[in-house]
Amino acid sequence: MPAPLRILVVGLGHMGASHASAYDRDPGFRIAGLCARGVTTRAVPEGLEGYPLFDDFATALATLRPDAVSINTWPDTHAAYAIAAMEAGAHVFLEKPIATNLADAERVVATAQRLGRKLVLGYILRVHPSWQRFIAIGQGLGKPLVMRFNLNQQSSGPAWMWHKTLIDSLIPIVDCGVHYVDVMCQLTAARPVRVHGIGAHLWADAAQQNYGHLHVTFEDGSVGWYEAGWGPMMSETAYFVKDVIGPRGAVSLVPDDRPRAGVALSDSADIDKHTKTDAIRLHHAAVGADRHFTTPDEVISMEEEPDHQALCDREQAHFLRAIREDLDLTADMEAAVRSLAIVLAAEQSIREERAVRLD
Repeated sequence: MPAPLRILVVGLGHMGASHASAYDRDPGFRIAGLCARGVTTRAVPEGLEGYPLFDDFATALATLRPDAVSINTWPDTHAAYAIAAMEAGAHVFLEKPIATNLADAERVVATAQRLGRKLVLGYILRVHPSWQRFIAIGQGLGKPLVMRFNLNQQSSGPAWMWHKTLIDSLIPIVDCGVHYVDVMCQLTAARPVRVHGIGAHLWADAAQQNYGHLHVTFEDGSVGWYEAGWGPMMSETAYFVKDVIGPRGAVSLVPDDRPRAGVALSDSADIDKHTKTDAIRLHHAAVGADRHFTTPDEVISMEEEPDHQALCDREQAHFLRAIREDLDLTADMEAAVRSLAIVLAAEQSIREERAVRLD
């Protein structure tokens, strides 16, 4: 049995705490230390007590010299931290997005390739069984595809501050948009050629636009849109749209909309509301001579799917396997750069008030 990998966890917010919990319970890892701003003067997340604490990343990296580093900080630190960790000899798990600009994203990937380090990106939908099945079904609907996704969230309680702070780094269609345009790219397996974006600044407390909408056109004729808005004014009507339409029919992810009692967050700000689904609905477009559908819609239950923590566990199991088995991650890294390029083109489109063509 190989020795566990010593891992430094950087950032202990929602994703960082979940990933740290995964490392804590996986015998393939041993947490060497936890690093976060102010962590030495406040309580760490429950279950993570007793590990060495650092409030400075460079100090933690130099002191611990870990085998791996898990980076779950604000997006504007991702590239610098990932490159520093790889140059210090560590493999890296990096939460999305890979960087806040394309040049930095390409430098992160180039560093991993030059040094032979494993770089696994936090694209949680890639390990999600419902999304894997949803994509597989969507790929069988014919071409072109029409793809419709959104991720609107009300900001209240803890979500008020984390949404506001995230907007300081990236507008919503960039931060979470990488997940959904990555799904579009998997569905079409075609090159994105044109992006158009619109946005609005509805939240006076936010530094940038808190609502955006992007449109992507692919070279096979497929089109997709993604909508994201954060703020206390956002509507919870139709905040969960995950829908693909093709010549042969349509497939949709249907959320579990049972209300939650005694929870401070609005439903739309609950992480599980955006990863956990109730069912996949498959519509068949074929009609008979009487012009009635020949096959009724299918509802595929996904009640036993993993929750958010279980998905984080799956991501870290993949990270461990990538290191242990020397997996080739080239395609995954290229996909992360491609999805970032699309959402950044949408941001450019909003700024310049024009459609942006992709190389």
